[in-house]
Amino acid sequence: MVPEMAENRNSARKGKAVEHLVAASCILTSGLELNVSTSFVDDEGVDLVFHRRESSTTLAVQVKSRSLTAKTIAGKQMFRANVGASTFRPRPDLYVLFVAVDTKEGTFGPVWLVPSKVLAERTKLDGKGRHVFQASTKPDTNDRWRELRHERAELPGRIMEALDRLLR
Repeated sequence: MVPEMAENRNSARKGKAVEHLVAASCILTSGLELNVSTSFVDDEGVDLVFHRRESSTTLAVQVKSRSLTAKTIAGKQMFRANVGASTFRPRPDLYVLFVAVDTKEGTFGPVWLVPSKVLAERTKLDGKGRHVFQASTKPDTNDRWRELRHERAELPGRIMEALDRLLR
């Protein structure tokens, strides 16, 4: 297999595994209050759809993950990811979840749960038409994404708060 193809294949496998890890973690640590669905097709940039049990209100989430051993995280303590403008359509019920994942331990955190409208407002498009997200992974950071940064255990609560805001 061509090395570039193998790298893309591994990236897709890791991405799907992280999506399932996040979904399962949120279900379990929400006291089974959250349910999560996944898409058969990812042409709208939605990886996970969260909702509370016995509620029809949904929160669509695009997941972008990076390994803690990636050069930008391990070396520069910086999480960096691109969100393609071709599938990114900001709306109240769409969030982007940026996930730092520990592939050795099979866990994740920190995370940034960013409303799509906020991401569109605070980022600029790069030369390839992508929104560039860049946030410090330092625990004591005070960058512009700090208020949207959470630890793994906080994520289910933040998702439920976002669902509650959609009901208002």
